[in-house]
Amino acid sequence: MKYLIVGLGNPGEDYLNTRHNIGFKVLDELASSSNTIFSSDKYADICEINYKGRKLILVKPNTFMNLSGKSVNYWLQKTKIKKENLLIITDDLSLPLGTLRLRKKGSSGGHNGLKDIECVLDSNEYSRLRFGIGNDYNRGQQVRYVLGNFLEEDQLLLSNKIQNSITIIQAFTTLGIDKVMTEFNRK
Repeated sequence: MKYLIVGLGNPGEDYLNTRHNIGFKVLDELASSSNTIFSSDKYADICEINYKGRKLILVKPNTFMNLSGKSVNYWLQKTKIKKENLLIITDDLSLPLGTLRLRKKGSSGGHNGLKDIECVLDSNEYSRLRFGIGNDYNRGQQVRYVLGNFLEEDQLLLSNKIQNSITIIQAFTTLGIDKVMTEFNRK
């Protein structure tokens, strides 16, 4: 059984620790915990890990956030993975910092990466793990906020929630989305 796990973010050193790159951070930690490193490939940095007899193909698009759909679609086609086995990890302004929400479909919520994925796939029926980054910014400062770095005092919480995200990803591949949503969305 194969799964495509896509963490959203922007490539490059300038974006490395930004709130918008939490999807990349989750996948970096998952790969690291499996002693695996990413390599550059078409439209993404990718690596493969095995977990309980499942193959997880981890993808960090290098197409920039607003064009994430191109990378997602390419890797779905190349790996011949069904949309039911696709999981997108993304930041979410509407959730308090560190809140995790798993959904099997839904709107983009104004997120440009999700909008592009929805447009390219012609569907909003794909699973996504939303990682709350909060919305502590002044009116008109949304872009500056999402492209800003997390605060030093948030690092311990982030580290714990990244580990929780990895647990959710692993459970998604073994238990299925419905059971995982029931178990983790209440926390």
